[in-house]
Formats: sequence, structure tokens, C-alpha cells
Amino acid sequence: MTARQNPKISSRKQPKQARSTELVAFILEAAAQVLAEEGAPRFTTARVAEKAGVSIGSLYQYFPNKAAILFRLQSDEWRQTSTLLHDILTDTGKRPPERLRLLVHAFIRSECEEAAMRVALNDAAPLYRDAPEAREARAAGDRIVQAFMREALPEASAATRALAGDLITTTLSAVGKQFSESPRTPAEIETYADAMADMLCAYLQKVHGG
Repeated sequence: MTARQNPKISSRKQPKQARSTELVAFILEAAAQVLAEEGAPRFTTARVAEKAGVSIGSLYQYFPNKAAILFRLQSDEWRQTSTLLHDILTDTGKRPPERLRLLVHAFIRSECEEAAMRVALNDAAPLYRDAPEAREARAAGDRIVQAFMREALPEASAATRALAGDLITTTLSAVGKQFSESPRTPAEIETYADAMADMLCAYLQKVHGG
């Protein structure tokens, strides 16, 4: 039995000129709108091309199929998340609990601001989640969290740090997803993030003191 092949999800080519870069930006903006407005089931390259006002041939110059477009949108989201993790968790001018609190607030706000896009991307995940590019994107965020845990829990075992990191990131992801599924006011977001930060910081302190 042959192994199942993942669809090609890498961009067909990278834009090198300003005009090409602008075209790709138009396509991705249109793709984000189609995805948020109509969801993954109705997401097609034809709808994206129509929304962007470009020919299907122009779209295919850069994206070989809809999976490639969706993966690019997801990659951009992963990149933003990795940047968020890096900028907050590597700020050694602040103590680890303070960094964790800032991360919780930033993450919950981001989840609420991008809820429609995130839900649609989750629906489309089967198209690309097993691809090598997807695994590496997720691994990059894991490495940032692991480095933070080594600093926050210097005397803990590797297994304990791994467990703490996994618990925190899994909780952020799962709770953030659930909370952002309903419209939230800024005050609700602030209150919820405060409570969640209190809980995770208390857990981190317990592991550190244990």
C-alpha cells in the first residue's frame, strides 16, 4: 500500500517585483475575506480570483491550488503567533510571571480579533496540517515556549518543564478558542484574561516552588 501524499501547499513562486508582491497581497486579502465570509466549504480558487479581481491564471502563478492559499494564510497566522511569543517571552527585562501574564492578555485579544478567520482555518486544517511545513511552523512556537520554561523553571526536570509548557499552551489555545466563539467587549476580554493569567501564574509558581 502506498503512503498517502500530502497536497502541494508551498507557493508556486515567490514574488520578486513590487507589482507581483502587490498582486499576491491582493490575492491573500481576498482569500481572507472569502474564508471569513463564506467558510472553508465554499472556499475555492475561483471565488478568491473573483474577489481579488484577477484572472485564475494569475492566481495560479503563485498558488497551485486552494490548499496553498489556505496554508499561506495559516502560515501568516502562525508567524504572527510566533512573533508574539518571541517578543513577550524573551523579554528578560521582565520576570517570567509578568511575561506570562502579558502573553495571556495578548493571546486572548488576538483570538477575539481574528475569531472568524481562525474558525475557518481550523475547518480547512485537514488540507495541510500533516505537511512538513505545518509541522515545522508549530515546532518553532514550541521551541520558544521551551526556552521560556527553562528560564522560568530552572531547577525543574526536563519532563516537568515540558509538561508545564504543554499545559500552558494547550490551555491558551483551547480556552482562547472557546471564549472567542462569541462576540466579546474589551472589558470582558480584559476580565477574562486577568482571571486566566492568575490561574496560569499560580500554576507556574506552584511548580517553581515545588
